[in-house]
Amino acid sequence: MIPILNLTRQYEQLKTKIDEALIRVAASGHYILGPEVSAFEAEMAKYLGVKHVIGCANGTDALFLALKALKIGAPVDAQDEVITTPFSYMATSESIVRAGARPVFVDIEPDTMNMDVSLLEAAITPNTKAILPVHIFGQAANMDEIRRVAKAHNLFIVEDCAQAIGSEYKGQKVGGLGEIGCFSFFPSKNLGAFGDGGMCTTNDDDLAERLCMLRVHGSRKRYYHEESGLNSRLDEIQAAILRIKLPHIDEWNHARQAVASRYDELLKPVAASLKTPYRIAGNKHVFHQYTVQLQGANPSQLRADLQQKLQDAGIQSMIYYPVPLYAQQTHADLKLNPADFPVCEDISNRVLSLPMFPELTVQEQEQVAQALTNALQALPVHA
Repeated sequence: MIPILNLTRQYEQLKTKIDEALIRVAASGHYILGPEVSAFEAEMAKYLGVKHVIGCANGTDALFLALKALKIGAPVDAQDEVITTPFSYMATSESIVRAGARPVFVDIEPDTMNMDVSLLEAAITPNTKAILPVHIFGQAANMDEIRRVAKAHNLFIVEDCAQAIGSEYKGQKVGGLGEIGCFSFFPSKNLGAFGDGGMCTTNDDDLAERLCMLRVHGSRKRYYHEESGLNSRLDEIQAAILRIKLPHIDEWNHARQAVASRYDELLKPVAASLKTPYRIAGNKHVFHQYTVQLQGANPSQLRADLQQKLQDAGIQSMIYYPVPLYAQQTHADLKLNPADFPVCEDISNRVLSLPMFPELTVQEQEQVAQALTNALQALPVHA
């Protein structure tokens, strides 16, 4: 079986150092917000070129903490709105609701699958407080236009960088392009921990202090609580592991880019049946996923048939994302019309993600491409 992701290969490369780190932390007796977390925050800040990094329990909490730090949503104002993309993982919009605000979705671009920035201004109301772009699959959103609109309307920007660590927009790493950047270290991410983990990034001293307070129950001084916060702390074991992995992230992202380029070449014979990922010139795409778009009049059926044939050939594939956020049951109260998001509706029926991780071999890629080519040529839909 060729999996969508293989985490054990990366562990085997770093096994000695990781095992030593686990023993070191276990023997230290200090397991929460200790020296490993402080060192990791400093090393990550240097890597990203930001002033402050605040570790937290997971990427979902990072989004929530960011919105709370900016005083968006209840109890400040339950009418607050945050504009975001409908083509993302549930954590993006869930965090807006969790903060006591209302998610407002704008459609996506057909090529990048990022937020369509041409629709931003039309979505702004007197209640709009922030724009929350997602750098989907590791490619930065159009931050110049997002920042222009945000500045013109006095809005905050919260970047969802969960899939995009190391990604660059015009030479600048994502995470420092708005007021706050939010990252996830879920094991499957480009930089993954051995459990949950996350962080917020900011260049604002006051926001950094506020984020640090909110992650420990709204407390600056132990047992003195200024407001309701969270218990959301990055633990020492995860920080120690991430410190070992961080020096390798550029190398791993480069390997992902090489895998993506090889896929592009291998899939040229079936170019009429699928679109390979689009890259924005001048930016750095880090390929958290390698996601193709299937062509044809009935792509969802083609996708189902393809996935079965790939599975039969011992190859795993995934759909990111089959159900747009506006169509999720949890957002039924928003009473949104899918017809208002025609690109997202179409794309969600066409996307298929292939195995992608730095250690994927050339031979494995060739097997994936050959199996995909054989399946497309055999299916009636293709003809």
